[in-house]
Amino acid sequence: MKRVVIVGAGLAGFTVARRLRELDYQGAISLFGNEAVAPYDRPPLSKDILKGEKTADDVRLQDRAFYEERDIQLHVSAQVTRIRPEDRTVEIGPEELGYDALILATGATIRPLPDQMTRDLGGIYGLRDLSDAQALEHAFRAARRVLVIGGGYIGLEVAAAARSRGLEVTVLEAAPRILGRVAAAPTADIIRALHRHEGVDIHENTRIVAFTGDGHVTGATLSDGTRLATDCVVVGIGVSPNTGLAESAGLEIDDGIVVDDICQTSRPGIWAAGDCARFPSPHGPMRLESVGNAIAMGECVAENIMGAGRPFEVTPWFWSDQFDAKLQIVGLNQGHTRIVARDGAKDGAISYWYYRDDALISVDVINEPKTYMVAKRLIEAGKSPDPDDIADTSQNIKAFLKS
Repeated sequence: MKRVVIVGAGLAGFTVARRLRELDYQGAISLFGNEAVAPYDRPPLSKDILKGEKTADDVRLQDRAFYEERDIQLHVSAQVTRIRPEDRTVEIGPEELGYDALILATGATIRPLPDQMTRDLGGIYGLRDLSDAQALEHAFRAARRVLVIGGGYIGLEVAAAARSRGLEVTVLEAAPRILGRVAAAPTADIIRALHRHEGVDIHENTRIVAFTGDGHVTGATLSDGTRLATDCVVVGIGVSPNTGLAESAGLEIDDGIVVDDICQTSRPGIWAAGDCARFPSPHGPMRLESVGNAIAMGECVAENIMGAGRPFEVTPWFWSDQFDAKLQIVGLNQGHTRIVARDGAKDGAISYWYYRDDALISVDVINEPKTYMVAKRLIEAGKSPDPDDIADTSQNIKAFLKS
C-alpha cells in the first residue's frame, strides 16, 4: 500500500491530510505531531486562551472521530528523528516507516533571549504552542505586572489579553516602532494609541539589558536606564523555521526548507508546507508565517501529490484582534511609494492603501471587514483603483471591483 507521511501536526500538516482524503487518496496517511494533543487552531492562543475564555477542547481543529472516519493515522507525542531519502523511510525512535511521499510541516520555534540573560530565572515565557499558552494563562492568574518583549502581532495581542485581565502591562520594542515588519507607520500609530488609551505602557527603540530576581524574575533594566518591577515576562521577538530534520537529510536550506514552484524540496518525494517552507514568488523567495499560507500551501501539496502539477500562488493575508480593534492586512507593503487613507463608515474604522507607483500592493484595514474583503479581491485580481478615488468616501468601494 502507498503511504504519505506528514511530519508536523499543525495547520499545514493537518490540511495536507484533510485535502488528500477529499481528493480520494487511497493510500495510508500517517500524521506525526510532537505535541501531546491533536491538531489545534493557533490564533486563539494569544487571545481567547490567555483571556481565559477558551480551553484546549475549544481550539481543536477536529475531534478524534474525524481522523478515524477518514483513516488518518494520527500520532501525538511522536518525534520523527531522521529521514533516509535514499530508501524513502523515516525513523520514529527505534522504528522505521516507509513513505511514497513525505511532507515536512515542521513549523517554527520561538527565538529566545540569550541564555546568560534568562538562566535560572522562572517567570519568563514564550508563546508558540498550546502548553505555552496554558502555562502563561496560569501565570496571569497570580501576576500583577507583566513585561512583554516584542511589539509585533504576538507581543501586542498578549499585551491586550493581559490588560483585559486588569494586569499592569509594559511592552518593549527594540526597533524604532511597533509592527515594523508587518504594517506601515499610520497603522502602527493607531494601534499604539489604542494600547496607550487602554493603559499599556509602550517603550519603542528600547531593549532589555538585564533581569533581576532570585529563582524567579522580579524586575528588568532597560537600555534607556529605566528599571521596572515585574512578575511575569513574555518574549515575543519572532520565530525561526524548524529545519534541523531537513538539513540532516541533505535538503536545501535558506531561512527555511527551500521548495520549488509546486512545493517540492530538493530531494525527490519530499515536500514542505507552512511556516518552515521558503517558496518562490513574484517578490522573490519568501517564507510566510500565517494561517492563510498554511492552508493554501497544504492544499497545494496535497493536490500536487495527486498529480495536479499546480504552481503555488498565494495572496498574503493576516489579521490581529487587539482590544476592540480588528486589524486585517492583505498583500505586502514593502516598496510602497504612496499611502492613501480611506475613512470608514463608522467611528474607529479606517483603511490604508499602499501603492508602488500606480499599482495597488497592500491594504491595512481597521474595523471594517467589508472594506477588507473588497481590498482582498482587488489585489487577487491585480486591479488598482485610482488612488484619488480610493480617498473619496463618496464613492462606493464595491464599485471598484467592476472597474
